[in-house]
Amino acid sequence: MILTLLGVLVELFLLLLFVYSIMSWVIAYSRASYDSPLYKIQKFLSAVCDPVLRPIRRLIPPVRVGNSSLDLSVLVVFLVGAYVVLPLLR
Repeated sequence: MILTLLGVLVELFLLLLFVYSIMSWVIAYSRASYDSPLYKIQKFLSAVCDPVLRPIRRLIPPVRVGNSSLDLSVLVVFLVGAYVVLPLLR
């Protein structure tokens, strides 16, 4: 029962993490203002996902790709959650 609940919470977090990564691209290219619904959603997702991503960002800095940088912390957390944590909970 408890493991099932933890599995559902991890799956929900991974879904939020996926939406967080997509929304970061949308916000970057949409020129959304601070009072727009997109910005408010991104602020909520950031409050949920950043505490988990921050320690990984300290270990793995963003990779420079041309004039921009690629944050690999989202990929690392997603892969660990999907392929290590979820199988252990099942």
